[in-house]
Amino acid sequence: MSVFPHLVAELGRLLEPALAESATAAAIVLFTVLVRLALYPLSRAAFRGATPVAGMLPLLLQLPVFFLMYRAFTSGGELLGHRLFAAPLGARWSDALGDGGPFGAQGLVFLGLFGAIAAVATWSAVRGRRAAAVAAAAAATAAAASAPAGPVGRAGAKAKAKAGTKGGTNAGAKGAAKGAAKGAAKAGTKPGAKSGVKAEVAGAGGVVALSAEQQEVMRKLGGVLPLLSFATLITAAVLPLAAGLYMLTTTAWSVVERIWLQHRKERAEEKERAEREVDRAVDREVDGGVRSSL
Repeated sequence: MSVFPHLVAELGRLLEPALAESATAAAIVLFTVLVRLALYPLSRAAFRGATPVAGMLPLLLQLPVFFLMYRAFTSGGELLGHRLFAAPLGARWSDALGDGGPFGAQGLVFLGLFGAIAAVATWSAVRGRRAAAVAAAAAATAAAASAPAGPVGRAGAKAKAKAGTKGGTNAGAKGAAKGAAKGAAKAGTKPGAKSGVKAEVAGAGGVVALSAEQQEVMRKLGGVLPLLSFATLITAAVLPLAAGLYMLTTTAWSVVERIWLQHRKERAEEKERAEREVDRAVDREVDGGVRSSL
C-alpha cells in the first residue's frame, strides 16, 4: 500500500472510536486538509504573483495524491469496504441509483455530497465574478489615467513649469528649509544636528493600462472562469465517493484560503494607506512651519 492510503487508514483507526464506520471518510477530509496545509506556502506565493500559471501549481502538485487515493478506493484493499453512513467509499453515483435510486440510503449520501459541492461552487463563482468586475474597473481606471493629455492639459503643465522657475532664490531657500525641517521631523533630531536622512521614492503604480480589446477579454473570462467550479460537481458524479470527498474538501479549502489571503492583502493595503496619510500630515505640518518661518 502506498504511503498516502496508509496514512488515511491510520487516521481512520484513530477516529474510529468516535465516528465508527464513517471514520475513514473523516480521515479523508483530515488528510486533504493536511495536504493543503503543506501546499499553503505555494498557494500564498501564487496569490501574490496573481498569474494563472502560478495559480495552477498547487493543483498540479495535488494530482499524484489524488490518483493514489483513487486507486486505493477502486483497486481493492482494506479501504474499499469502509463507508460514509450507508454508502461505501468506493461506490459511484451509478451504484447508488441501482441500489434504491436517488432517494435511497446511498443516494441520499451522494445528494448531500452534491449539495455541498454545489454550494461551494456557487460561492466561488459569485466571488470570482466580483473579483473580475473589480479587476476590470481597475484596468479601465488605469487606462483613463494613462491617456495622453490634451492641448489644455499641456498648456497648463507648461504654465506650471514656467511659474515654478520664477521662484529663484526664495524657492530654493524655502525648499532647503523644508527639506531640513522634514528630515529633522522624520529622524527625530534637531535641524542643526548631523544625521543621515533616508530618502524614499514613491514609484509609479504597478497597475498596467489595458487596451479595450484586452479589457473585453478579461470581462469574458471573468464571466466564464468562475463557472468552471461546477465541473467538480460533474466529476464527483463519476468518481468514487472517496474521491468526491477529497474534491469537496480541497475546493472548499481553496475558496476559504483565497478569502483569507485577500483579507490579509486588504489589511496590508489599509496599513500602507494609513502610513501614507501620516506622512502627508507630517509634510503639511512641516510645510506650514517652514512657511511661517520664512
